[in-house]
Amino acid sequence: MTKATYKDAGVDLDLYQKAMSSIHPMLAKTHLAQKSRVMDLPGGFAGLFRLNNPESGKAGRNYQDPVLVSGTDGVGTKIKVALEAEIYNTIGIDLVAMCVNDCLCLGAEPLFFLDYIALGKDDPERLVELMDGVTKGCVLSKAALLGGETAIMPDLYDDGDFDMAGFCVGVVERNLILDGHAIQAGDVVLGLESSGFHSNGYSLIRKVVFEIADMGINDPIEELNQRTVANLLLEPTRIYVSAIDSVAQDYPDQIVFSGLAHITGGGLVENVERILPANRRVEMKKSAWEVPDSFKWLQSLGGIDEEEMFRVFNMGIGMVAIVRAEHAKAVQEKLQASQFPVHVLGKVTEGEKVVTLV
Repeated sequence: MTKATYKDAGVDLDLYQKAMSSIHPMLAKTHLAQKSRVMDLPGGFAGLFRLNNPESGKAGRNYQDPVLVSGTDGVGTKIKVALEAEIYNTIGIDLVAMCVNDCLCLGAEPLFFLDYIALGKDDPERLVELMDGVTKGCVLSKAALLGGETAIMPDLYDDGDFDMAGFCVGVVERNLILDGHAIQAGDVVLGLESSGFHSNGYSLIRKVVFEIADMGINDPIEELNQRTVANLLLEPTRIYVSAIDSVAQDYPDQIVFSGLAHITGGGLVENVERILPANRRVEMKKSAWEVPDSFKWLQSLGGIDEEEMFRVFNMGIGMVAIVRAEHAKAVQEKLQASQFPVHVLGKVTEGEKVVTLV
């Protein structure tokens, strides 16, 4: 009689344990920023995190009326680019960035992160590379990687395929929640530069680059100083936590940002519009910043209309910060000191809720 095993079905538990032994030290690195709030639970089925800081002067702050903020996301078909390039140690940064940048928009301090990785077959080396990116993203976000799930699912995924999802939890004092109500006429609209395409529009990017232009993953791009397709398309999403936090620390008990918008799918117009109250409008000038050459190259390569480009991509602006006019110059200088180039995009006025690019 044949004795069936899990390994015969495509799941090797020994390989899984090998991967886990490499990952645990990586998790520990992410706990340093929140060390006094992560609670040890060897062998636990879940992670424990203490909301208030038990050690004064250490990680984080104590809250009087804390509100938890959560966000979840993936990295879309940028995964297909990583597979084609066989580069797996940066896509995890994108995963963390997409979640923590969203939570940041409500004024939250990221606390911890959870990840989910599904693979078609056991692949300890690839799993460690993927986790290396997640770890780097958590360190940049000052968020503890509290736990996660790795699933080996043969038949559901092809042998070489994988997928990732992330989940972030943050906290904000209730009276400091950024829900748009504080945005008023006269506020200044600042734009923090992106690091590139981030993790949006990759179905269109892939169609243009690999189908219409028939380029290869390692082809050099003449218009971009011979930068390869892989290098360009796998540039990680910028994480804005440290920059925003550097400003928030200067104004601990007041709202200096009246609004924050993470510029993802939908571009500048849709993402800024969603945070505006009913009687506020924003006009932004396209001349306020130089659209990066990578976006111009893609637009030319695919013959994409400008309107479509601005709707799908961030066009060089990854985060928009709306600030009080009296703080605008100081905030801009502080953000730029954090190595994030910042541009004055426009201002808030009274009127019908709408965002225009002129």
